[in-house]
Amino acid sequence: MNTLMHIKHMGRETLAVFNRNKTSWAGLILLLILVVLAVAAPVISPYNPVEQNIVHRLMPPSADHLMGTDYYGRDVLSRIIWGCRVSFIIGASSVAIAMVLGTILGALAGYKGGYLDSFLMGVMDVLMSIPTLLMGLLIVAIMGPSQVNLTIALALTMVPRFARIARAPTISAKNKVYVEACQAMGFSDVRILVVHIFPNILGELMVMGSMWMATAVRTEAALSFIGLGVKPPTATLGGMIREGFKDILSAPWASVWPGLIILLIVFAANLLGDGLRDALDPKLRNEN
Repeated sequence: MNTLMHIKHMGRETLAVFNRNKTSWAGLILLLILVVLAVAAPVISPYNPVEQNIVHRLMPPSADHLMGTDYYGRDVLSRIIWGCRVSFIIGASSVAIAMVLGTILGALAGYKGGYLDSFLMGVMDVLMSIPTLLMGLLIVAIMGPSQVNLTIALALTMVPRFARIARAPTISAKNKVYVEACQAMGFSDVRILVVHIFPNILGELMVMGSMWMATAVRTEAALSFIGLGVKPPTATLGGMIREGFKDILSAPWASVWPGLIILLIVFAANLLGDGLRDALDPKLRNEN
């Protein structure tokens, strides 16, 4: 009962701190709107995103095509909606995979210590020394451009970051009295990590997950822009910028609109991440 009351108290306190940061709500609402549009793409998309109509190519924004059409006569708004869907699927999937793998490796290294810690963190340091975009570029170039390969590539670039984030609080938590009590009672290492340590580091992982979601979307767009993303004619935001770039002076809407959407996604995810950091970090919460 005391534990449940403590959890409820922490939840109310966290929500109160989150409420004080109005920009966090702006980021959350904006991100939710974009996610809802992406999820409802089959229903709300006014046109087929891959259907070409050469007669209507490069039409400026109008009542029929609110954001104009591209070089192949495809509706830009419809392609943006479906492109957001692809970006969110790849971004969320890659962050989830990276968070799970990175947390397991980081928590294991921090809990066990010794040679295992040195080896795993040495590998993570090597991987972190390679820029995210370059690492993704190498992996996609080797595996080939596809939605699955792009997701795997982005996940692998983020695993070392989550491993580093999970390791430090695990080292701190394993020296706590309650962990030593669990060890004395003969609890398994897996149970201690999952039941007693993981909930204490979940907040930091959620904060970084929201921020790295923005990085994943941005990197996916960059790889699609250079032709190593999801293959055409599938609509992707980066691919739309690349396709419309050759007509940037005569038909800027074909590439400017998807660029603005990427900016909104990254901006909203970072605002949300800042709010979660303030709400979940005990030190910052006490300051507020």
